[in-house]
Order: sequence, then C-alpha cells, then structure tokens
Amino acid sequence: MRAIGLLFLACAAVAQAPSYQVVGSISQIMLSMSWPMSDELLYIERNPPKTDKEWTNLQYAALMLAESGNLLMMPGRARDQERWIQDAKMMVDAGAAAFRAARAKDYDAILALNGQIVDSCTNCHADYRPGYRRRPPSAETPK
Repeated sequence: MRAIGLLFLACAAVAQAPSYQVVGSISQIMLSMSWPMSDELLYIERNPPKTDKEWTNLQYAALMLAESGNLLMMPGRARDQERWIQDAKMMVDAGAAAFRAARAKDYDAILALNGQIVDSCTNCHADYRPGYRRRPPSAETPK
C-alpha cells in the first residue's frame, strides 16, 4: 500500500512539473546575456563599482551570466550531454562565484574570477564553433 502511495505522489509531482518554452536561440542568449554580462565583470577595472547601486548592478550582471549558462543547458538548446553541459556548467559556476563576490563587494575576488569566466567562454567556443581562433587565409597572394 505504501508503494502505491509513493507512486501516486511521484506521478502527481511529474504531472505538476512546470513547462517552459524555448524562446531565444543560443546565439541570442550569447549576444543579449552571456557576452554583455561577462564584459561587465571582465572589465571591472575600467570602472570599479563605488556605490551600493553599482555593486547591485554588478550582482545582476553576475546573476545573468550564471543563469545564461543554465539556459544553455535546457533541452532544445543543449547540443549534447557531455562537453556542452560541462562548458555551460563552467559558466554557471563562474557567474555564481562572481555573484557571491559582488554581494560581498569583493573587488579582488571578481578580478580573480576573470580567468574562469574567460575559460568558460573559450572552452565552449573551441568545442562548438568551427574555425574558432583560426585566422582566415591572407588576401594577399604570394608573388
């Protein structure tokens, strides 16, 4: 009897799981969220936060970066369950760490995360963007 009750609860939980709708493409997420929010963190030295509002805005940027990684792992976007998920998880981890650092107003901790943020982007691009970091052939022809 107890097993039937547990099965009923499990089925009810699955039936009540919220649905979602994929709206933006991977490229749109990158261009509207991942790239600009990572720039906010990577270029913090250009305009270090001074006020509570600026620190809050930096928290928002870090949160958006982390959540953009989660969006990239959703079914309908994830290219595979191995490297893609690992690369996106790196972005989530870097964004979450930056979020904690921004909440603590720890400028040095955010600077220290630059490598992790860059790696989360470049690893994925190296894995999934054909020709990434390869120079196009020179337009000049040898004489």
